[in-house]
Amino acid sequence: MDFRVRKEDYRFYQDLEVPCYQSDNRTALKPSSFMDMAQEIAYWAAQDLGFGYDTLHIHHTAWVLSRMHLHFVKMPLWRDVVRLYTWHKGANGLFYLRDFELKDADGEVLATATSSWVVIDERTRRFVRPEDIESYLRQDYEVADAIAEPAPKIVFPKDGDQVPAGEHTVAFSDVDLIGHTNNARYMDWAMDCLPYELVSTRPVRDAWINFNRETTPGTSVQLFRMQTGPDQWFVEGRVDGKSCFTVRLDF
Repeated sequence: MDFRVRKEDYRFYQDLEVPCYQSDNRTALKPSSFMDMAQEIAYWAAQDLGFGYDTLHIHHTAWVLSRMHLHFVKMPLWRDVVRLYTWHKGANGLFYLRDFELKDADGEVLATATSSWVVIDERTRRFVRPEDIESYLRQDYEVADAIAEPAPKIVFPKDGDQVPAGEHTVAFSDVDLIGHTNNARYMDWAMDCLPYELVSTRPVRDAWINFNRETTPGTSVQLFRMQTGPDQWFVEGRVDGKSCFTVRLDF
């Protein structure tokens, strides 16, 4: 099977087969595995449009995922062949928007997602303003929505039963190609904070995640969880009392 990234009008797509190592105990694709797949095709699509990793790296800049909303209709299973689409939706303030859509072999929608990205300076780790990168960031895009509203800001509730859920020290398996924790690993940490009898039997319907502060090797992240409804949970990671990521999960 040919798994190359291809282009169809303004969308890029890739045919994929769900491998065992991206599946959970029910043989269903993990939420973090969807994020891995989305990240990979996003890199290829951006590269084709002229503002991918290689182009930005020359200018000492890099894409960083800031927010994401994932909606799961039905998770594909191990060995299922799926088609993942992505497209660039242009700038919204400091954010650059990119959507995703996952379909099965019959063309039925399995999952949709919208994401908000920023560009950082690799040396200072500070945000780069859009006007400072216009010379190499083309603005060819199509306004079409997998999810209409951009991924929102998620705030860990102040009122409620906040439960310490352990600590994670960032290690080799967490780190990506720009030297900080890969975005999908935060989703794994969040899922690991919840009761196993929940995450092993109930599929995630919606997930919202904000990346508030980067973490790097050796950083100790304190984890907290809170149940705010029968099917709703929040998880937050903190470093020195400050949020580095916040997740809301609806089952």
